[in-house]
Amino acid sequence: MIEWILTEWMQILGFATGAACVLLAARRNVWTYPIGIANNAVFLVVFVPAGLYASAGLQLVYLALGVHGWIRWTRGVEHDRDYVARTPRRAVPWLIVAGVVGMAVLTWLLATFTDSQVALADAGTTAASLVAQYMLNRKWIENWAVWIAVDIAFVALSIATGLWIIAALYALFVVLCIGGWRGWHRVLREGTATAAPADARV
Repeated sequence: MIEWILTEWMQILGFATGAACVLLAARRNVWTYPIGIANNAVFLVVFVPAGLYASAGLQLVYLALGVHGWIRWTRGVEHDRDYVARTPRRAVPWLIVAGVVGMAVLTWLLATFTDSQVALADAGTTAASLVAQYMLNRKWIENWAVWIAVDIAFVALSIATGLWIIAALYALFVVLCIGGWRGWHRVLREGTATAAPADARV
């Protein structure tokens, strides 16, 4: 057991920080961001040797998005813990376009410049994750639906690349995201949050 822990300690650390990050996000706690940044650093080290180059690069972008979210949750309208909003309709097409274009560009980069054997899946989950993270930063409740789809895909991708602990982590993420989705919906139903205006700036 000790030998296994010593061998897989990076994945275990990624498991712990990742689970804490999602749980805190579900509770609308700003500490999700510093812990999430620590999780990004761990996953960067784990994903590169596994050939998940887009997922590794994603961690660097997450660092920037983590700073963006941290600022919004401490200085923006999102700083109110009970603030939850629905995704503005005008933002939806832009989010879809960003996801599709991001997936296309990343697929080309991975297929052209790396030895990745899972280029399309890696690029797709990466692009969707970035969209979901931006939505989370804005406290748009539909971020949870995107995260659930991404995490299910990551379970399959992690199994395919032999990262069993990471696969278990993403399976746990699915459960936590469902809890987050239900919790944020409860806030809206109870009328303790202020919905974003339809013309909110993206």
